[in-house]
Parts: sequence; C-alpha cells; structure tokens
Amino acid sequence: MLADSPPDFWPLLAQHLLIGLANGALFALLALGYTMVYGIIELINFAHGDVFMLGAFLALALAGWLGLEEAAPAGAMLGIGLMFLVVPLFCAALNVAVDRLVYRPLRAAPKLSSLVSAIGASLVLMNVGLLWGGAADVSFPELLPRRNLLGDSPIQFSVKEWLAFAVAAPAMVAVSLFVKYARLGKAMRAAAQDPLAAGLVGISVERVIAAAFALGGALAGMASVVYSLTINTISFQMGFQNGLYAFTAAVLGGIGNLPGAMLGGLLIGLVRSLGSAYLGERWTSAAVFAILILILVLRPQGLLGSRVREKV
Repeated sequence: MLADSPPDFWPLLAQHLLIGLANGALFALLALGYTMVYGIIELINFAHGDVFMLGAFLALALAGWLGLEEAAPAGAMLGIGLMFLVVPLFCAALNVAVDRLVYRPLRAAPKLSSLVSAIGASLVLMNVGLLWGGAADVSFPELLPRRNLLGDSPIQFSVKEWLAFAVAAPAMVAVSLFVKYARLGKAMRAAAQDPLAAGLVGISVERVIAAAFALGGALAGMASVVYSLTINTISFQMGFQNGLYAFTAAVLGGIGNLPGAMLGGLLIGLVRSLGSAYLGERWTSAAVFAILILILVLRPQGLLGSRVREKV
C-alpha cells in the first residue's frame, strides 16, 4: 500500500504537519493565557482572544509609523524587535485593565455573573477593533522573506514557520519554568490550589491574579505579532475565531494545566492543517470539535488534566 502512494504524498504530508505544528504553537501561546487565569479564579476570559486581536492592530500601526514596509532588511528586523517589546506590554496592560474594571468587582459574585461579564468585555473589545481597523480584512506588510530555508527541498520551511517555533517554544518553556521555580509562580500555584489558605499565609491573591492576567496578555501579544507577520491578514473578528480554537485547545489538554494547554494547541493545529488538506476547509472545524467531544466523553478532565473537587 505504501509503495502505491503518489510520489508527492510524503512531502505533502510533511508540509501539512509542519504547517499544523507552526499554527498549533500559536494556539498554544493563546491557550496558556486561558488556562492560567482559569487555574486561579476558574474564569473563562472570553476577552482574551480580542486582546490578541488588538495586539495585531497595534503591530500594524507600529509597522506604519516606523515605515517598515519600505525599510531596509536591518531596519525591518529592528522594527519587528520593537513590536515584540511593545505589543506584549500593551496586551498585558490591557488584560490587567479588563480584570480590574470588569472581573475584580465580581470576584464574590456567582460564577454566571463573571461569565456574562467576560462575554460583554469580549464584545466591547471587538467593537474597539472594529472602530480601529474597520470591518474589512486588513493586509499586514510582508516583512519576512519567503526563501525556503531547506534549499531545494519540496518541503517549504521559510522564516515565517521558523518564527512561530522560535517564539512559541522558548516562551512556553519560560512560562513553565517561571510557574515551577519563581517565587511569584509558586504563589500562583498556591492561589490556584486554595486562595483562602494562600491569603492566610501572606500571599496577595489579587496581586497573583493580576500577574496571571499580565502574563497571559503578554503571551497573547507575542502570538499576535507572530500571527500578523506570518498570515499577513488581520481583522476585528480574528480574535473570536482564534480565541475559540485556543480555548478548545485549553479544554482538550485539561483546563488549568499548562502542559495540557501546550499539547492541546499543537493537536488543534495539526487537526486543522490535516483536515484542510484531506477533508476540505468546510469540514475542518467540524473535525476539530468532533475530536474534542470524543476525547471529553472518554476523558472529561482533558488529556493531561486531573479530576479535582470543585471549589466552593
């Protein structure tokens, strides 16, 4: 059966796997933001995807202000470096502001109130994006070369795919190490396990929550820059679609579990890429959610999640 495969079958399969992993790395960055916040306060921050979207519009604005489309390669690289500095800071501040203005006053309210407020915050930010960038899709300047880094290989691996891995992999490793070894990361884990007990031993739970929102927003900002540079098309609705996939990745891996969010993001990226190639674009979303339903039926806590008693 393998001998009868078309000569271009394996290169095409490898290409789709590569694209899926690159896209999955972006979903994993976004999924980390969802899972960090949920792990501490059990809130699904639906505004997270729209923070990602506004970060992309800021990256576009920076590209225009700096004249990067006409800049020399060295100048373009400096401008991209500035994007990776400014946009994550902006998204982190925006995410913290959403928490302070929308979620913090409802900490003691029923969870349904927080959930509805999260949906409302998402709609508000989406409309901010509509006013900022308009209703039509917006082209992002081509700032990265398209040259194949693998030479004459039939598998295309350009700077765009390399950038997704080069940003996502170190970021995910850094977040994991931070949560495991840093003092604030240990405080996050303590607050996630028992906020009341954490407060009794001197941990500022509100400070920990703000840090989780800031870190999640920074990851969304990094993902928005990579998305803009690699996809080259942004819109005010991109936060909803990509945020939905990222949230699905977080649930698939086990909501509240950092390695699970990473694994879920990579799996969603692979399923989307292979589904688009072999099932057709219109069936891709159906395949993603069918797999999600199947896994959750067999393992409700997600792939790497663990069964825990609900906090009351």
